[in-house]
Amino acid sequence: METRTTRRRWSSPGQHLLLAVCLIACNSKLLVDANSWLSLAMNPIQRPEMYIIGAQPLCSQLAGLSQGQRKLCQLYQDHMVFIGEGAKTGIKECQYQFRQRRWNCSTVDNTSVFGRVMQIGSRETAFTYAISAAGVVNAVSRACREGELSTCGCSRAARPRDLPRDWLWGGCGDNVNYGYRFAREFVDAREREKNYPRGSPEHARTLMNLQNNEAGRQSVYNLANVACKCHGVSGSCSLKTCWLQLADFRRVGEFLKEKYDSAAAMRVGRKGKLEQVDKRFNVPTPEDLVYIDQSPDYCLKNETTGSMGTQGRLCNKTSEGMDGCELMCCGRGYDQFKTYKHERCHCKFHWCCYVKCKRCTSLVDQFVCK
Repeated sequence: METRTTRRRWSSPGQHLLLAVCLIACNSKLLVDANSWLSLAMNPIQRPEMYIIGAQPLCSQLAGLSQGQRKLCQLYQDHMVFIGEGAKTGIKECQYQFRQRRWNCSTVDNTSVFGRVMQIGSRETAFTYAISAAGVVNAVSRACREGELSTCGCSRAARPRDLPRDWLWGGCGDNVNYGYRFAREFVDAREREKNYPRGSPEHARTLMNLQNNEAGRQSVYNLANVACKCHGVSGSCSLKTCWLQLADFRRVGEFLKEKYDSAAAMRVGRKGKLEQVDKRFNVPTPEDLVYIDQSPDYCLKNETTGSMGTQGRLCNKTSEGMDGCELMCCGRGYDQFKTYKHERCHCKFHWCCYVKCKRCTSLVDQFVCK
């Protein structure tokens, strides 16, 4: 009778420790990758006057900064409040532009901001990178004009050639040149620190992010226009003073939304650079958005992709667009309920000078996706 001896492998305490360290390191990497400088919009930033110039506390307490961004923070502590304001402006504009879409730019937490959906190189990710970079240019440019920053002031842009000779070029314009340059250094710092193998998917994503960051900055820079003010006796406008002024940020959002609709699908070419999937279209310019992954299904909640689904979203029963119940609810149907709507009504102008309105209440139908 043959007897078989089965040897059982016992793992040593050292192996358990090594495995634990590995798991912690992997989780830490995922956490770091999920962090974003956009978290500056979600957490209040104390004014730099609270700290000694060159000191570390402010920058060490800010979550989501890469090593390069933290160094810039130490050099330009007074800029951080406005970077946070720019990020907040970008997020709000994103939510406005996508308010009637299945993906509505929802924020999920104060660290990753948009959550796992940003790990996919989709059109939506492209737009968030662009509008966020645009927000920083906008906020920093205006802060320069308002004298809030120590390293910049009013715009020094050259006088436009087509400006009439008898009009004065001066005033205190928004410093778009400085805002553009600083936003490029700060926002792109995270991407430029990465050292992925050329041609790898990670490298392609880095190139995509850099392209979309630039598109956002270009939109603010190119949409800035000349504003003028009349001078003269009794409003004769015999003299005009003109300066460079930022465009309303809603216009920037609308411009980038158009770029989102026409974004170019890209892939990594043989030379390790991004190239178009469909070469029949024009080559993207620095103003255009690009993406490398197809958008996930935003109809249903999916923790893997970060999709929050459309269940519970309001929809428009009579619309045939994306906000319509058929498309918004992805064919699942909708529930109807009644709610009270309060609004100002019967407004009258009283001399002088105020408007007085009544408050009207009406019972309206609303529709919610199943």
